[in-house]
Amino acid sequence: MFDTNQSLNGIAGGLLRRRRKTLLAGVVGLALVVTAAGNFVVPARSQAATVPPAGQTFQAPPSFADVIQQVTPAVVSVKVRSKEMPQNLVFNDGANNGQQQFDLPFGQFFRQFRNFGQQNVIPQPNAVVRAEGSGFFVTDDGYIITNNHVVDNATQVDVVTGDGRTLSAKIVGKDPQTDLALLKVDGKDFPYVRFAVQPPRVGDWVIAMGNPFGLGDTATAGIVSANGRDIGAGPYDNFMQIDAPVNRGNSGGPTFNAKGEVVGVNTAIYSPSGGSVGIGFAIPADTVQSVFTALKDKGSVTRGAIGVQIQPVTQGIAEALGMTDMHGALVDQAQPDRPAAKAGLASGDVITSVDGKAVLDARDLARRISMLQPGTKVTLTYVRKGETKSVDLTLDTLPGTKTAQPDMGSSGSNALPHLGMTLAPSGDMTHAASSGVVVTEVDPSGVASERGIKRGDVILDVNGQKVSTPQQVLEDLHTVRSEHKTMALMRIQSGDQTRFVAVPVA
Repeated sequence: MFDTNQSLNGIAGGLLRRRRKTLLAGVVGLALVVTAAGNFVVPARSQAATVPPAGQTFQAPPSFADVIQQVTPAVVSVKVRSKEMPQNLVFNDGANNGQQQFDLPFGQFFRQFRNFGQQNVIPQPNAVVRAEGSGFFVTDDGYIITNNHVVDNATQVDVVTGDGRTLSAKIVGKDPQTDLALLKVDGKDFPYVRFAVQPPRVGDWVIAMGNPFGLGDTATAGIVSANGRDIGAGPYDNFMQIDAPVNRGNSGGPTFNAKGEVVGVNTAIYSPSGGSVGIGFAIPADTVQSVFTALKDKGSVTRGAIGVQIQPVTQGIAEALGMTDMHGALVDQAQPDRPAAKAGLASGDVITSVDGKAVLDARDLARRISMLQPGTKVTLTYVRKGETKSVDLTLDTLPGTKTAQPDMGSSGSNALPHLGMTLAPSGDMTHAASSGVVVTEVDPSGVASERGIKRGDVILDVNGQKVSTPQQVLEDLHTVRSEHKTMALMRIQSGDQTRFVAVPVA
C-alpha cells in the first residue's frame, strides 16, 4: 500500500541529500580554487593558465638600479645665466594649429609651469635669464659634454656635481651644426662615463638621465624606437629616437645603454603639449665622440668635404639612370679644383659607398663626409652609366655655404606642353647663363612645376647631352622615348646651384 507520508519524506530526503551534495560540490570547488591560488597547484580538469612547477620562481622585471647608481655621479646640472631666452624648435606641418613642435627640453619651464607655487615671471628685455640643463663628465680632468642650445648666449655657466659642489665652467667650444658644446671645470679625479663601442639597436633598453624641471638627478627608461631620424634641426641630423621620457632640463644629459655606456645625448622632444609625450631624440655617440675630439683639440669643428653638389636619388631619377634601387647620392655638379672633380667624378654620377660602407642617400653622404677631418683619405664607389667604379681622394675643408639665387629671364617661345613650360635659348635672354636653355614660363599646375622647375632656371643637359636650344631639348626627349624609356634626366641650374630632375618624356 502506498504510504503518502513515507513517500513525501523520501522525496524530501532525496532533495535534501541532492542539495547537500550540490552545496558540498560548491565548497569543494571553492577549496580547489583556494588551493590552486595559494599553492600554485591546479586540478587536472582546471582551465587555469600554466604556472611554473613547484619550487620555481617567477623572473623579476629588469632593474636598472645598479647601472644608475654607477653612472649618476658623472651626471651634472648645468646652470646658465644669459640675456637671451633659449628658443624651441618649431616646424610647421599643418598639425596642432599649424605647429608641430620639436622642443629643446630646456629653459622655458617657468613659462608653462609654476615654480613650486610661485607665479610665472616673463623676463623683460635685457633682463638676466637663468635656466638649467644637464651634462656629463667624459674625462677625469673636468671635460663635460652638453648641448649647444643650453649654453648658447651664456654670460655665466656653473655646474652642480652629484655630490652637491657648484663649479664655475668655461665653454671650450660649441658646434651649432650638431647642437653640441664642451665645457671645462678645474679639478681632477672627477667621476666620468665612457662611450659605447657599438650603437644600440631598435628595441634595446636605454636610460635617459638629466635634471628635468630643476628637480635634481632623474632617470627614466625606455627603448630605442628608431635610428637615423631627420627632424629638420640641422644639416647633419641623424637622431636616435627613444621612448624614455625626456623633459625640459634634460637637454645635454646622457642616454645610457643597459651596461652604463653612453649611447647618445638627450637633445629634443616631440612636444605638442610642452612636456614629454614619449618621443625623444638623442645625438648618437659616434657623432658626439667626433665633435668632442675636435672641440677639445681646436675649440671648433672643421669638416671635411669632397666638393660636390648632391641630391637624393628619387624613383624617377633611378628609373632614368637605369638603377634598380634608390640608394646613393646623385652628383649635381663636381666643383672645379676640388677633390671630387680632380678624382674624375662628374655630373650624373651616383656615389653609392664610402670606404666600402653603403651610402643611403644624399643626407647620409653629407653627414658622413662632414664627420671626417680635412686631409682624410677615403675611397668612393660610384655608378656611371650603369658601370660601377671606385676612386681614392683626400678630403679638403668644407667652405661656407652659398645660397642659390635664381636668375630670372623674360618670356620666350618653344613650349613643352606635356611638361608645362616654355623655353628660349640662353643667348636670347638678358642676364642669362652663357650656355643651356632658359625656362621662361612655367605652368603652376604642370609637371615641371611639380618637379620644382621655376621660371629663370637653365636646362644644361638632357640625359647627359648638353643643350643650347629648345629644339635640342625636344630632340633629346624624343630620343629617350625612342629607347622605350619613360623618364629623362635634366640637369637644371638655379643661380649658382645645379640639380638633376627626372621628367616624363611624353
